[in-house]
Amino acid sequence: MTATTDSVELVGEEVTGNVARAVLFAAATSATAPVDMVHPLAPNVPITLQTLWVYLAGIVLGPLWAGVAFTLYLLAGLIGLPVFAGGNAGLGVILGPTGGFLIGFPLGAMTIGAVAHGTDGLTAPGEVPVPRLVLALLAGTAVVYAAGAVGYAVVQAIGLVAAVSAVVVPFLPVAGLKMAGTVAIVRSEAIVAR
Repeated sequence: MTATTDSVELVGEEVTGNVARAVLFAAATSATAPVDMVHPLAPNVPITLQTLWVYLAGIVLGPLWAGVAFTLYLLAGLIGLPVFAGGNAGLGVILGPTGGFLIGFPLGAMTIGAVAHGTDGLTAPGEVPVPRLVLALLAGTAVVYAAGAVGYAVVQAIGLVAAVSAVVVPFLPVAGLKMAGTVAIVRSEAIVAR
């Protein structure tokens, strides 16, 4: 008596690779977010590398998987893993004064991916034209900062203009440095499409 079996592929290699990359970006963000600096003009809002990872994820993973990466990141923090700025975790952080930024991360990463890659599929990160990269990063930054400002305004019960002055304007030079760093990384040989 002989038995034959057919190979069954439940999840394709492409999906497996994308999930692995999304997990990698969530893990990198989780590993670096607890290391933060105090901004002298906005001491209640930390400077972290989180948005750098948002930028890179959007460009490397594209809109769908970049969104997945930062949804995983938020879920890790929600279940209590100390992955948010300063090693914090929990729903209280997301509902706190800077929680809007966290909510903006998946949206910003998806925006960056959509602007950088369009609707024709993913382009190798190093082949996305620099003007398009810059436009994608500006759009994603606007989404993250808008969500952060709205969240801050709601939690602190202040006007939107005051929130923008408190948590957006002081961070624009830092965002500019992160965007320049992202373009430099993407244009280097550090990222190779597989």
